[in-house]
Amino acid sequence: MTDLKKIETFISEKLRRGLDPRLTYHGVHHTLDVARETMRIAAAENVTDEEDLILLHSAALFHDSGFLYTYKDHEDRSCKIACEFLPAFGIREDQIKRICGMIMATKIPQMPKNFLEEIICDADLDYLGRNDFYATGKSLYREWRSYHMVKDEDDWNHKQIRFLESHHYFTKSSIALRGSEKAGHLAAIKSLV
Repeated sequence: MTDLKKIETFISEKLRRGLDPRLTYHGVHHTLDVARETMRIAAAENVTDEEDLILLHSAALFHDSGFLYTYKDHEDRSCKIACEFLPAFGIREDQIKRICGMIMATKIPQMPKNFLEEIICDADLDYLGRNDFYATGKSLYREWRSYHMVKDEDDWNHKQIRFLESHHYFTKSSIALRGSEKAGHLAAIKSLV
């Protein structure tokens, strides 16, 4: 039986020790938030299969581990890290392949190919429809500024608008729970530009 707590402790420590401090959004707090939201969405969507839940949770924990080495195409590196370390926790090769599918589905623009991939995609961007949207967005803004991915707040607001307009949730529960608040955030940002 796979011990998810051991996997979470292992990857959390690896991220805490190795992530660039400029990753104010993509830190260990984001990974743990995505893992928590993945399991919440899975429960809301009535996912009860034990293997599916283990793979979902593992994918969430490893989905941004590639940031240890690279910003661009970090999802590819995250899959390599999962392949390297997950067998030690009893995850089989065929299961790791499914986990990598979930990790790759989180790449922007998100293109999930199955239900579990839809769940992790919604968990990864759950904050877009939450009341911590602005605080979380501010941490991403600081990160992008430090990596020279955005010039100023005006540039940031325009990118936010384009992203929010193109984004959509996949699962029924995320659409119901987060859709209207996300729309409100979009309207609020549009009023600033």
